[in-house]
Amino acid sequence: MEHIVRSHGAEPRTVAILGGELRAGLNDEELTHLAVNRNVRKVSRRDLPIVTARKLDGATTVATTMWAAHRFGIEVFATGGIGGVHRGRGDDVSADLQELAQTPVVVVCAGAKAILDLQATLEYLETFGVTVIGYGTEEFPAFYSRSSGLRVDARCDRPEEVAAIWRAKQRLQLPGGLLVAVPVPVEAEIPASEIEPVIEQAVKEAEAQRLRSAEVTPFLLKRIAELTGERSLQANLALLRNNAAVAAQIAVALAEER
Repeated sequence: MEHIVRSHGAEPRTVAILGGELRAGLNDEELTHLAVNRNVRKVSRRDLPIVTARKLDGATTVATTMWAAHRFGIEVFATGGIGGVHRGRGDDVSADLQELAQTPVVVVCAGAKAILDLQATLEYLETFGVTVIGYGTEEFPAFYSRSSGLRVDARCDRPEEVAAIWRAKQRLQLPGGLLVAVPVPVEAEIPASEIEPVIEQAVKEAEAQRLRSAEVTPFLLKRIAELTGERSLQANLALLRNNAAVAAQIAVALAEER
């Protein structure tokens, strides 16, 4: 992803925690360490004091990365998909949504993870005043699938359009971030008609196992990969690369406006 960002004229800064130190920008050795080390823990905002005090390694969630990016003066952040409201569990809401409501960062993603309740997630974002942009689309992407049947607040087809909306938000002194949802590339898409039955099966299996909240998402993603013959992993990689490219283009457009 860093190579893709550079190829579009922007400078990448991968966010992570190494030895208890919050970092924005890693070398190749450090990136490899994070990728292969099984002791790297997932770090949300609530975990930051623990991981920092104990000098542990951590991979940051969307919420934590947003917070860190703003702290380091980074305006644009690319990820795969954001967290949201879980299916059938309206009280289980990702911290990503609250972070979007309060932290001023442009988040580029492929929508919320398809295992979630997308309509409830969008309603939550609406309630807390988070603008949702569809990049090249008028529908909110469903992660593995290009459309969900749910409308976004506005469509943008060029990075300059996104930059203009972000600058307008800043001038108005509105709190929170801007969510830019980019559909998965056509060649990597798994149509909703194919992926939805798989997700439903995985969700039922998770419910039968009575997993803790923190265990549900990792279980579902792993099970979906197994049931799709790893097509879901290929889609995930494709959308990550695509999101990185779009985020870089938006970052360049913002820099040129200064």
